Amino acid sequence: MIVVTGGAGFIGSVAVHELNRRGHSDIVVVDRLGTAEKWKNLVGLAYDDYLDKEDFIEKLVSNHFGNGIDLILHLGACSATTEHNADYLMENNYRYSLRIAQWRNEHKATRLVYASSAATYGDGRKGYSDDEAELDALRPLNMYGYSKHLFDLQARRRGWLSSIVGLKYFNVFGPNENHKGDMRSVINKAYPRVREHGVMSLFKSYRGDYRNGEQQRDFIYVKDAVAMTLYCAEHAQVNGIYNIGTGNARSWNDVAHALFKAAGREPKITYIDMPETIRDKYQYFTQANMDKLRSTGCDSTCSRLEDAIEDYVKTYLSKNALIAQC
Repeated sequence: MIVVTGGAGFIGSVAVHELNRRGHSDIVVVDRLGTAEKWKNLVGLAYDDYLDKEDFIEKLVSNHFGNGIDLILHLGACSATTEHNADYLMENNYRYSLRIAQWRNEHKATRLVYASSAATYGDGRKGYSDDEAELDALRPLNMYGYSKHLFDLQARRRGWLSSIVGLKYFNVFGPNENHKGDMRSVINKAYPRVREHGVMSLFKSYRGDYRNGEQQRDFIYVKDAVAMTLYCAEHAQVNGIYNIGTGNARSWNDVAHALFKAAGREPKITYIDMPETIRDKYQYFTQANMDKLRSTGCDSTCSRLEDAIEDYVKTYLSKNALIAQC
């Protein structure tokens, strides 16, 4: 049995789709659907059962599953970098993860892979190395990043990282993110305006060493992120914390030009003011150090940004399609 928490979410639903493609359907999807349309991500996927996240954790800690779980992909969390309810983030992202990891510590035959985040790196002044010895130096810029960082620290302190995997996802984009609202990728949010009006807006830079639109991020296509995730799940010798990115930083202007090309429109970019509420928490540069994951033998090749955006636009966005529909 494979459990995927956040299985109706962005990365989670794509992971379930890929597991299906590899012949797995003995899957329990764990999530909280609420009133949004996240449920649409589940249509067309093959899985054995769905459980609300609170029902699952109660069943888990009461040993309802016994030794029947082979793998837990713990991808569920509140990923909103703008969420201000610190108590909610501590309970939902930190303590929920803690309960799963504590159970797994008593059931060592179960493989556990959990989602951390590149948000733990803060402004990047300490670099983007996934060496666990350097965790103490990191200073996240928002409460979401801190909730993820706190669990990384706890997992190291308790010695769990010798047998479980934490993945620091960088800027993931691709199909099945429609439900994420303001947390959708800029590609997803900008596509309708680019298609209809041929215009795209990017934030101005407020640092002299970056021109407008030249702020850089490590953008990774969700299909590539899932391939790396399942590689880690399938290889028992891979334990500890690993970055999930391309290892190449690209600018927002690069993203815009690739999106215009994929949509068949001439580039027209406007630069707008960045909200003051996020100016001091904005990451101007992120780039995953991928040496550690590569050293395990992972040879997953990431799509070029331009190729990934073209696939996203032509296969999904232009058809208003989800991954299970294509």
